[in-house]
Amino acid sequence: MNTDVAPVKSKTERKPKPKWLRVKLPTGKKYTELRSLVDKYDLHTICTSGSCPNMGECWSEGTATFMILGNVCTRSCGFCGVKTGRPETVDWDEPEKVARSIKLMQIKHAVVTSVDRDDLKDMGSIIWAETVKAIRRMNPETTLETLIPDFQGNERNIDRIIEVMPEVVSHNMETVKRLTREVRIQAKYDRSLAVLKYLKDNGIRRTKSGIMLGLGEQEEEVIQTLKDLREAGVDVVTIGQYLQPSKKHLPVKQFITPDQFKKYEEIGLDLGFRHVESSALVRSSYKAQKHIN
Repeated sequence: MNTDVAPVKSKTERKPKPKWLRVKLPTGKKYTELRSLVDKYDLHTICTSGSCPNMGECWSEGTATFMILGNVCTRSCGFCGVKTGRPETVDWDEPEKVARSIKLMQIKHAVVTSVDRDDLKDMGSIIWAETVKAIRRMNPETTLETLIPDFQGNERNIDRIIEVMPEVVSHNMETVKRLTREVRIQAKYDRSLAVLKYLKDNGIRRTKSGIMLGLGEQEEEVIQTLKDLREAGVDVVTIGQYLQPSKKHLPVKQFITPDQFKKYEEIGLDLGFRHVESSALVRSSYKAQKHIN
């Protein structure tokens, strides 16, 4: 038997991560203090549960991300590690719990996000609004970004977010138009653009969106997505590398080089975005405190 023949690689075999995706462990006095508070009071942040690579940097700057409306999503996106299924009953005490967490952690800028709750008549928009109000009452100096679902494009639900006026309202496109059906199964590219445009047209001062790369998109498709976002009035865009959460999720088709991320940053700034965060480890809330300006 010829032992020199290379084995055939499985189609599902994961690509090895390049050196630019290496993450330094979070350090620093501020991080250590916040980590002990999170553990002591069992505070729930996306930073910890999602093992965000930027946790140490963000926490050191007084920024953290919180998820509301449970940890079970009604949608089954091909990229997302959040569990899909029948969500639990709404916890109407959650707004106060999140507000207390922010106060305990002395967060200067909070990002709030949620699962999709298509099972609810209001799609969770009432809890969203109550959470913002509770944070404002308990933390009047804290600025806010709300990273919202599409609420199926329902304007009354979106209006509830507009009425409480977070400093930044974000809704992620996640990918290019051609791949949306595969990546965000129950979402629609044009509907997400319409949500972002509606937010801007109805008084939200700073709107924001994010996309992941490495799912098989072409450069011209990324550029077209950036153009579509600017046309919708979006002010801030984040561009990062998709990483496969598990073998059940969509595979990484390509690791984007730092030079390519830099190119997208320059294109985005030329298109007129106020802020463009573009590198492999960028996530939706990366440098979020800067985006209110």
